[in-house]
Amino acid sequence: MRPVPRPARTSLTVLALLAAVCALLVGGAGSAFAHAGLSGSDPADSTVLKEAPRHVTLTFTESVTFSEDSLRVLSPENRRVNPAPAQYADGKSNTARVQLSDELPQGTYTVAWRVVSADGHPISGAFVFSIGKPSETAAVVPDGSLDDSAVGRLYAFFRHLAYSGLALLVGAAAFVAVCLPGAGGERPVRRLLAAGWAVLVVSTVALLLLRGPYETGGGPTSVFDLSQLGRTVVGRPGAALVVRLVLLAAAAVLLGRCAVRLRGRDDGAEPRDLGRRDRRVGAAFALGLAFTWAAAEHASAGIQVPLAVPVAVLHLVAMGVWLGGLITLAIVLRSRGAAGRTVPADAVGRFSTMAFAAVAVLVGTGMYQSWRQVGSWEALTTTSYGRTLLVKVAVVVAVLWVASFSRRWTGRLLHEAAPAAGSTRTVPEPERVKVTVGAPDVPAAAGGAPDAPGGGEVRGAAVPPPPEADVDPRAHQRGLRRTVAVEAALGVVILAVSTLLTGTQPSRAAGESAAAAVAAAQEPQAKVATVPFDMGKAGHQGAVQITLAPGRVGENTVEAVVFSADGGLATVPELRLTLTQEALGIGPIDAKLKNQKGFWAVYDLQLPMPGEWTLNITVRTSEIDQVTVRGSVHIAALPRRPAA
Repeated sequence: MRPVPRPARTSLTVLALLAAVCALLVGGAGSAFAHAGLSGSDPADSTVLKEAPRHVTLTFTESVTFSEDSLRVLSPENRRVNPAPAQYADGKSNTARVQLSDELPQGTYTVAWRVVSADGHPISGAFVFSIGKPSETAAVVPDGSLDDSAVGRLYAFFRHLAYSGLALLVGAAAFVAVCLPGAGGERPVRRLLAAGWAVLVVSTVALLLLRGPYETGGGPTSVFDLSQLGRTVVGRPGAALVVRLVLLAAAAVLLGRCAVRLRGRDDGAEPRDLGRRDRRVGAAFALGLAFTWAAAEHASAGIQVPLAVPVAVLHLVAMGVWLGGLITLAIVLRSRGAAGRTVPADAVGRFSTMAFAAVAVLVGTGMYQSWRQVGSWEALTTTSYGRTLLVKVAVVVAVLWVASFSRRWTGRLLHEAAPAAGSTRTVPEPERVKVTVGAPDVPAAAGGAPDAPGGGEVRGAAVPPPPEADVDPRAHQRGLRRTVAVEAALGVVILAVSTLLTGTQPSRAAGESAAAAVAAAQEPQAKVATVPFDMGKAGHQGAVQITLAPGRVGENTVEAVVFSADGGLATVPELRLTLTQEALGIGPIDAKLKNQKGFWAVYDLQLPMPGEWTLNITVRTSEIDQVTVRGSVHIAALPRRPAA
């Protein structure tokens, strides 16, 4: 293998660093997302209703799943007033609706909800609405973060262990299969493979048991609830964990088969080749394990899911090959160095090539994932996901900088291995020397020559080559071992940050939730129309002020106030209001206003269509005098919500 010239190595390092900087968008190991967010509710937060609603409906930014206790409506006395569990509203998977009990008393009601978004992460929240008038409430709703609970912390810990086990298992197997088959027979590498498999099995079992309490907000003691476990395994995250356990059981059989082939090779002899079939089966297992993450987390929700899932699979496999391979190389260098042995330079070169390809895949897939999850450059600094991503990118740049030194050590090893493998020293065959019988011997080393006195003839004598400079390859391997150890340590930091990213709401989803909240805040809370009318006396002109809230399609509250000529409130014996949508031929719709002792009102006027509505107002100012005037008001359409 030809050594890489130093200028070329430097150029490659600079290009790698530039690629990392351009990849400020390297995605998380679980690849994304996006968490759902509440985009609307009916009744809305903090609204005061004249009459009790028949149900409560929540709308989310993406599809959600829920359990029996996902949606609770609590009375002012902290009693549950929704007798049945939540259902989808009109079959829409991004909604949740519960029916309410009949004859609810006045006061403030609390709606507490906890659902699971399409990417497998639970989200929760609460809001209030009032019937008649607001009141004090005894309802208490937890307001802490889901990850601050004991179950949340345990789930995050075992999630990190699962990623670590995947990296060790995939990376060590790839190193043995591609770079150095002989390492598979060494005890430290066998222990590393067994440790990666065991960590992944234990963490997967723990995640499966914790999944139910994590979704429902239960305590650690509920992990052995069989009914809850049964509901977990039929959900998508639980099913993915079960498939992962099945793949790990099959992987144990494959590892045992390979261990039989490599057994008894602790003497350093090259083992029998694993074979192309075993490599393909191992690659299929790695892809299958990575798919159990991609199919149940960020990649499975949001935009471009058919493309995002395979990209996330490649990202996870590349992460395992790079990080796990680094740890395996560090262990092999250390174990062989302690025994006075060296790692073949061509094996180091093969790993360098494999690691470079893995990093290239990580950068490419990470850029796509980050574009998909972040959405904008501004979100890198304005959201928790973006700021955490910047931390990860900084560590990645540090890793690539350290990797440049590792490539230098690798180049020196290959440079020294090339002449040693390509040059052989020939030893000249001894030739007979004619010596006169009885003549003294003339050693060649003493300056004898073919024409020396005594008739001695020396032919074919070779001058020994000059001694070559002694080069100890172990010195270069010690340097490589140090830089690889630093790379592996930084890789563990990247893995920890990536685990944190998988539990953080992606910037694109956070932006959609914020945009929905802003849109709801910007929607007009009421539409007001003021129409003047003649009060029946010269120079006396009053006005009627009509207020419709919220002024959009659906149920509206209508309040009407009459002002006298001097701007004060006026009382009239009768006030009638009808609404007509002339463009569509709808109406007239009688509002049926009722006298509320100072103003006229109705609280359940239904307007079916948006657009310009004509107000026909009849004001009776005395027993015999009345006037009819016309005005107009624009009724808004229902707000459009993001599709699930």
